[in-house]
Amino acid sequence: MRQWTIDAFAAGPFLGNAACVLEPFDLWPPDAWMQSLAAENGAGATGYLLRTGAANRFGLRWFTPATEVPLCGHATLAAAHALRVEQGLDEPQFAFETASGDLIATAVGDDRYELSFPRPAARRIATPAGLADALGAKPAEVWAGPYLVARFDDAGTIARLDPRYDDLRRISERLGGQGNVGVVALATEGAPHDVVDRFFAPGYGLREDPATGSFHAILVPIFAERLPSRPIRFRQACPGRGADFEGRLEGERVVLRGRAVTVMESRLRTSAGAGSDEVLHLT
Repeated sequence: MRQWTIDAFAAGPFLGNAACVLEPFDLWPPDAWMQSLAAENGAGATGYLLRTGAANRFGLRWFTPATEVPLCGHATLAAAHALRVEQGLDEPQFAFETASGDLIATAVGDDRYELSFPRPAARRIATPAGLADALGAKPAEVWAGPYLVARFDDAGTIARLDPRYDDLRRISERLGGQGNVGVVALATEGAPHDVVDRFFAPGYGLREDPATGSFHAILVPIFAERLPSRPIRFRQACPGRGADFEGRLEGERVVLRGRAVTVMESRLRTSAGAGSDEVLHLT
């Protein structure tokens, strides 16, 4: 079966964040096989699609090289691009059934998509003990939600951060269900971007993720109150790549817009369930 490597939230090839997306399955492969392939791929995430019988509705699961994750924005955008461009499904919109609820991807051009997420909850907290030392700078504000969010006063600080990843992982794990897999560092900035940010994800087995839709879904409601008149422009400033997002709040949904580009097509020479007695229907 075929697999595509797609750069998501990318202005061109080798930017944004790479995701591998496979052709849709009729049944989910074994979890161990999906995890092994994700580790073999080594991309930020590998997305697995499941047919539901509807032309524009699919199950979707995501695996980083280290673990399955409950939400992955860039691999969702990549999945929509794979279905529309590589599989030739001429649908204006795709619905994905995921562990985080239904996610909607809408095409807004040949390579641009809007993703609609449920609005995540986040709350202001006191700066956790050790966080400033682990990041290498003291944040002005901290929120806890699916991830920790640390805001700094100076945008230049974001580029200079050189975190101690083991310490970040211990801090986020200590917080339990709030912010237990990653830390977002951000600052507001002038034109052309409203916010510049980075994402450190030791809990996902990633030191730094280059383009992350899921945490921008947390940031949009926070900044929608401060920048209410237009879409919020984000720059994820991972060294060597970089990614651009636009976000807006629509009621209890967060909408992110970004581009995708296919950089590689490959064909697997091992089937799902290889080495086991499980039988799966592949195309």
